[in-house]
Amino acid sequence: MRTIHVIGIGAGDPDYVTAQAVTALNDTQVFFAMDKGDAKDDLVALRRLICERFIEKPGYRFVTLPDPKRAKDGDYQEAVAEWHAARARLWAEAIETELPDAATGSFLAWGDPSLYDSTLRILDRVAEHVEFEFDVIPGITAIQALTARHRIPLNDIGEPVLITTGRQLRENGLAGAAVVMLDGECSFLECPPQTRIWWGAYLGTPDEMLIAGTVGEVGNRITRERAEARARHGWIMDTYLLRAESTV
Repeated sequence: MRTIHVIGIGAGDPDYVTAQAVTALNDTQVFFAMDKGDAKDDLVALRRLICERFIEKPGYRFVTLPDPKRAKDGDYQEAVAEWHAARARLWAEAIETELPDAATGSFLAWGDPSLYDSTLRILDRVAEHVEFEFDVIPGITAIQALTARHRIPLNDIGEPVLITTGRQLRENGLAGAAVVMLDGECSFLECPPQTRIWWGAYLGTPDEMLIAGTVGEVGNRITRERAEARARHGWIMDTYLLRAESTV
């Protein structure tokens, strides 16, 4: 039977790759990677770099798949469901045609596969059509990298922390502390100016950016530098921790 590893590879620094992940990398014959266009070629290149660094006996190969486009208009949940379905069809065909029986393939998930990553949901759909077994190797998350680079704890004493998205932050506001991911709208600007923010982009890479302060002090700077970085690279991955004034 075919085997699939879903390997969390950390937030960008190859040093974040765990010993367990290295074992899985060396167990893999075929790596599947999504091609998201020229602007994100370096994301595939970083995956290749990790393989070159940690795999002892080259002989593996990469299968690059064109990533289906996700609809930007209409219902968000429906658009994501359709996008996942299109990916599942593509992956099922690739696994059937590119991964021989009894061979091992891998998907390299940025950060950790459990945190705002679609790999596991899509593989559940693929398993309805293709027979394989799979396991999951956890990775260093962007949240761990963010707090480590800012040298702060994630939570205050006895404090819960919400992990959410920019869209949810805009709709529900901030109460206490929250880690915000998938925010292309700089939703922190809608928080009170005294709200504390620790922001990071391209964490663990040579292009890493870190800014901290209150929203009133650094909010506009983050917005400006984020836009400049996205224009420069063609993409951006960023996350941030917010803490309301009453919890500081």
